Amino acid sequence: MAQAAFNVGELESCLLLSSMQQMIEHIYLYSEKRTFRQLRVPSVFAFATGISAGLVTVKLCVVLKVTKEERQVAEKKEKNEPCRAAPLVITFPGFGLNSSEGLRRRKRDWVIPPINVAENSRGPFPQMLVSIRSDQDQDISIRYSITGVGADQPPNEVFNIDPVLGKMFVTKPLDREHRSSYHLRAHAVDMNGNQVENPIDLYIFVIDMNDNRPEFKNQVYNGSVDEGSKPGTYVMHLSAFDADDNTTANGMVRYRILSQTPHSPIPNMFTINSETGDIVTVAPGLDREKVSQYTIIVQATDMEGNLNFGLSNTATAIITVTDINDNPPMLTSRTFSGEVPENRVDVVVANLTVIDADQPHSPNWNAIYRIISGDPSGHFTIRTDPVTNDGMVTVVKPVDFEMNRAFMLTVVVSNQAHLASGIQSSLQSTAGVTISVQDVNEAPYFPTNPKHIRFEEGVPAGTSLTTFSAADPDRLQMQQTIRYSKLNDPADWLSINRTNGQIVTTAMLDRESIYVKNNIYEATFLATDNGFPAASGTGTLQIYLIDINDNPPALIPKESQICERMNRNVNSVNITAADADTDPNAGPFVFELPNFPTSIRRNWTISRINGDYARLGLRYQIYLEPGMYEVPVIVSDSGNPPLSNRSLIKVKVCPCDENGDCTTLGAVAAAGLGTGAIISILICIIILLSMVLLFVVWIKRREKERQTKQLLIDPEDDVRDNILKYDEEGGGEEDQDYDLSQLQQPDSLEHIISKPPGVRRVDERPIIPESQYPIRPVVPHPGDIGDFIHEGLRAADNDPTAPPYDSLLVFDYEGSGSTAGSVSSLNSSSTGDQDYDYLNDWGPRFKKLADMYGGGDDD
Repeated sequence: MAQAAFNVGELESCLLLSSMQQMIEHIYLYSEKRTFRQLRVPSVFAFATGISAGLVTVKLCVVLKVTKEERQVAEKKEKNEPCRAAPLVITFPGFGLNSSEGLRRRKRDWVIPPINVAENSRGPFPQMLVSIRSDQDQDISIRYSITGVGADQPPNEVFNIDPVLGKMFVTKPLDREHRSSYHLRAHAVDMNGNQVENPIDLYIFVIDMNDNRPEFKNQVYNGSVDEGSKPGTYVMHLSAFDADDNTTANGMVRYRILSQTPHSPIPNMFTINSETGDIVTVAPGLDREKVSQYTIIVQATDMEGNLNFGLSNTATAIITVTDINDNPPMLTSRTFSGEVPENRVDVVVANLTVIDADQPHSPNWNAIYRIISGDPSGHFTIRTDPVTNDGMVTVVKPVDFEMNRAFMLTVVVSNQAHLASGIQSSLQSTAGVTISVQDVNEAPYFPTNPKHIRFEEGVPAGTSLTTFSAADPDRLQMQQTIRYSKLNDPADWLSINRTNGQIVTTAMLDRESIYVKNNIYEATFLATDNGFPAASGTGTLQIYLIDINDNPPALIPKESQICERMNRNVNSVNITAADADTDPNAGPFVFELPNFPTSIRRNWTISRINGDYARLGLRYQIYLEPGMYEVPVIVSDSGNPPLSNRSLIKVKVCPCDENGDCTTLGAVAAAGLGTGAIISILICIIILLSMVLLFVVWIKRREKERQTKQLLIDPEDDVRDNILKYDEEGGGEEDQDYDLSQLQQPDSLEHIISKPPGVRRVDERPIIPESQYPIRPVVPHPGDIGDFIHEGLRAADNDPTAPPYDSLLVFDYEGSGSTAGSVSSLNSSSTGDQDYDYLNDWGPRFKKLADMYGGGDDD
C-alpha cells in the first residue's frame, strides 16, 4: 500500500489522471485535527468540485493499491510530472524523436483519460471541460471540431468546441439518469479542410449526484403471518428503486420501520432487513383473536440510509394475522334433550350449540359432530348448520316406540381442521343428548306383502281363494279392531270379508283376460284400524292362474289366392292356427276338411307340413272358374280333451302369369265382373284420360296467350279508360248538359308571357315547345293498347322538356280564369218559396235534408 498527499487546489486535476483512477482504493479527508470523512473513489469527483470552489479547507490522503513495480514507476512519474491545477490539455498523437534510429514518424502510445462532468451543474454555461491542441498548430492554422451524440447528433449542441483555440465546452446541465456517458470524436484540419491529425476518441462520463428519491413499486403492500409464529418468521418483502447510480451511495437504499399500529402486545413486533427489505417477526405473541391486522410504515433512504444526506420515501405495509386452529370448539351445555314421533324421518329432534373463537366460516371454525355411543342401529345423524355452526340431530331411520322409548346419545364435536400443535381438546367438546320417542297410532300391515297364490282359471263364482289378514303394530296399546276393504280389483273378480279378510271370487277367473299379465292377476286390499286418528295399510294379492283348455284354435289366414291352373308355386296356400291357451292346450294342431258338402273334398285337399302348419290346395287336374270360394276347415288343438273349430278361409282363384301373379283382368274377373263390364270400365278410363289431356292442353294454350298478349283485354272489361256507371241518382237528361268552355285553354298567352321570369304557378301552361306524343285513336282496338303504351313511354323518355321525377308536374292546363262566379256567392239559406217535402219520398239517404228543409211549419 502507498499513500500520497495532495494539495487541495491540485485535487481535481490529479484525480482525472487515468493511471491514478485505476489505482486509488480509498481517499481520506483530513481537517486540522481529525479525520473528516472516508470516501469511495466515485464520490471523490463530486466532492472535489466543492473543494476546488473553496467550500472547505482539508487535506487528503489517497491510498493506492499498487504493486512494488508499479509504485516505483509511479514515484518516478510523479517526480517528472507533478500535479498541476491547470486544465487538462489533450494533444493529438504526433511525431517523436529517437536518437538511435534517427528522425522518424511514430504514433504516441498515450491513453486519453475520460472527461468527468457532474450532473445538474449550475454553471455558468458554457462550461469549459478540456482543451484540445495539435503539435502542428505553431506551423499552420488548425481548425478543431467534434462529432458524435451530443455534438452533431441528437441531442445536438450539448457540447461544442472553439474551432480556433480547441476548447471544448458543455452548454447545459447534464442528467445522468437520462444519459450516463457520451462518446465524441475530435478532429483537426487545416484551413483547406485537409485532415492534419487522426481523430481522437473522447469519453465523457456524467458523474451521478443524489437527485432522485427512492420510489416504492406500490404505496401499500399486503402480507400475512400465522398467529403464534415464532420470532424470525418471514412475513413479506418490500422493495424501492432509486434512479441514481446504484454503485454509489446515491443509489444504495436502506430500509427501516417508522411506526407500528397497534402497539399490542409490544410496539416492535416486526423488523425489516435494511438492505433486502424483508420483514420478519422479532417477538412472540401474535394472536388473531386479539389483533387481526397490523399497519407498518416503512421508510426507504438512499446514501446507505444516512438520514442527514440521503433522500427518503415511505410506504405502508398491512400485515394480516392469519388464523390457526388454536381454539377447540366448546358445546354450550353438557346435556341436551329432544323428542321425536315414531316412524318419522328427516326430523330435527335436538339443536346443539357450540362456541369457537377461531375465524368464522373457516376450516378452523367449522364444526363436525359425531355420535360415539347410544345409537348402534344408526337411527340418528348430526348435520352442521352452515350459518350458525350448530349441530342438528336428525332422524334418518324410523324409530319404533314399541322397541325403544328413549335414546341416550354421546356426542363429540371437533373442527374441520386439526388443532394446532400443542393445543389440547376441551372437556366441553363432549355432551350427552337424550331423545324421547313419542308413540303414535301406526297403520296395520300385511305380514306377507305381496301374497302369492295359485289357482286354475275357470273356477266358479263364490270360490274361497285365501285369507288375507293384517297385523296391528301397536301391541302395547288396547287391542284395536281391523276392517278390510277392496282398494283395486281391475276385473271385479274378488271380494274380501270385512272382518276376517277372507277373499272369495265373484266371477269366473279367465287367464286370457286383458287384466292378466304373464298369467298373474293382481288386486290390492286395504286394512284400517279404529285408532285416533285412524290408520290404514295396503296389501297386494297376486293370483297365478293355471291354464286349462277353454279356447278352441282359430284358422289363419282368413283370405288368400291361388292360380286357376296347376302351378307348383302358387297352387296352394299355407295355413296355421292361433290358440289363446298355452302348452299343452295349444299346438300341434290337426287340420282337416269336412265331409259335407262333398264338393269341398272333391275340389280341395289339405296336406300336413308340421305340427303348426298345413297346405291347402286344389286337387290335381281340377279346374275352377276364376272367383272367390269359401273353404271350410276343421282345426283341433292338443288339449285333453281337444277342442275343435270349424273356420272358413276365403280363397280367390284367378288367372296367373308366368311368375305366378294374378293378372289385372284375372283379378277383376275373380272379383265377379263380366267381359262387358270390364270393357265398359276401360272405355270410361280412356274417356277420362282424354278429358284430362284436353283440359291440360287448353290451360297451356291460355297461359301462352296471356304471356304473349298481356294487355289484350276485352273492351267491355277494360276499366282503365272507361267511366263505369254504378247507379243513377241524377235528375234526368238536363243534368247531362255541361259547359266545357271553362276547361279549354285560352286563345292568347300574353298574360303568361308578360309575367317576369321566375317560379311560375303549377297550373300555368309552360312556354316551351312540347314534344309530340302519339295520339290514341278514339276507339282503339284492344290489341293496340300495348303498342300505344310503349310508344308513349318511348316519347316521354326522349322528351327533353319533361321535368324530372321529383319535380312538380303539370298534367293539364285549364286556362287563366273562369267565367263562373265564386262558389262562396251561393246562398244556402231557404227563401221560403221552395217546398222540400218531396225529400221525404226519396229514401233514407235524403232523410237528413228532409229534416233540415222539410217540415218547416212544424218547427
